[in-house]
Amino acid sequence: MDSTCLPQMPRRAFLAAITGALLAAPLAAQAESEKVPRIGVFLYTAAPRPGQSNQLLEAFRGGLRNLGYVEGQNVILEYRWAGGSNQRAAELAAELAHLDVAVIIAGGTPATQEAKAATATIPIVMTGVGDPIGSGIVASLARPGGNVTGLSLLDTELDGKRIELLKEAVPGLTRIAMLWSPNDPGMTLAFGRVEVACHTLQLALQSLAIRDPAEVPGTLQAAETGRPQALIVTAQPFTIRHQAEILNVVTKMRLPAMYTDRRFVDAGGLMAYGPSLVDVYRRAATYVDRLLKGAKPADLPVEQPTKFELVINLKTAKALGLTIPPSLLQRADQVIE
Repeated sequence: MDSTCLPQMPRRAFLAAITGALLAAPLAAQAESEKVPRIGVFLYTAAPRPGQSNQLLEAFRGGLRNLGYVEGQNVILEYRWAGGSNQRAAELAAELAHLDVAVIIAGGTPATQEAKAATATIPIVMTGVGDPIGSGIVASLARPGGNVTGLSLLDTELDGKRIELLKEAVPGLTRIAMLWSPNDPGMTLAFGRVEVACHTLQLALQSLAIRDPAEVPGTLQAAETGRPQALIVTAQPFTIRHQAEILNVVTKMRLPAMYTDRRFVDAGGLMAYGPSLVDVYRRAATYVDRLLKGAKPADLPVEQPTKFELVINLKTAKALGLTIPPSLLQRADQVIE
């Protein structure tokens, strides 16, 4: 059709229409982006180094993908890493609360406590918390109350089991030491539970309390005065952050050690028993999904782990001159040779 046959639009009206369309486009895009929920991913540990990945974070992302969430498309993740600093954790928790994210997933006891202190309205999904009731994070597992729910590590029931396994691996065990940090409320609770377990099993317990990272080598070496026959190391942000240093000193001391996280055994530790943290972080995505769909955190019971791992490093056992009983090896989920 000849354009000359079309009705003519006044030039001023034409320019106004074009201008309106150009202005409306970014506003529409902004409105569309505002519909995409933002999740605050708040971890107490340090951010991965360039070129490295965080295994637990990858498990969480994988859980989201399995539920149909694609980062950058229908969900936005706001990452915050406290680097093991309580002050920084408090600042970042307040920052996430100010951003008004839809949900906060908090890794570890300190991060969860700071997130809870920063907001009473934004739903929080905790992961990696050993004793959420004892640390005051939730009222109960069945009815958490407030704005926090998620997954517990069930550490309150595992400490005695870990020590029993260590006794099987180290013949004649009567004295053990525990490396922990009073700066971490989760580790303080863990030390109290280990004390009770050692008393029940008639074992002497030596406290190796460390408040500053610089104290790690000296404290472990000074432990020799108590002549411990084995060591307990709980996987908390402090010990994870200084994993390499701890393993180096423990290896030099030729001290058998039980860890609560298999990552220490993968890096050369003797043995570990505890929940699969990879599984815990993957399952945390289901909580985020339910909360984004309107569920209330107070109505979602705290889950307990369903997958546990006993991992033994046979190479480390041989280097220590330990012969792990066949019955213990048969019960292991993985033996590193």
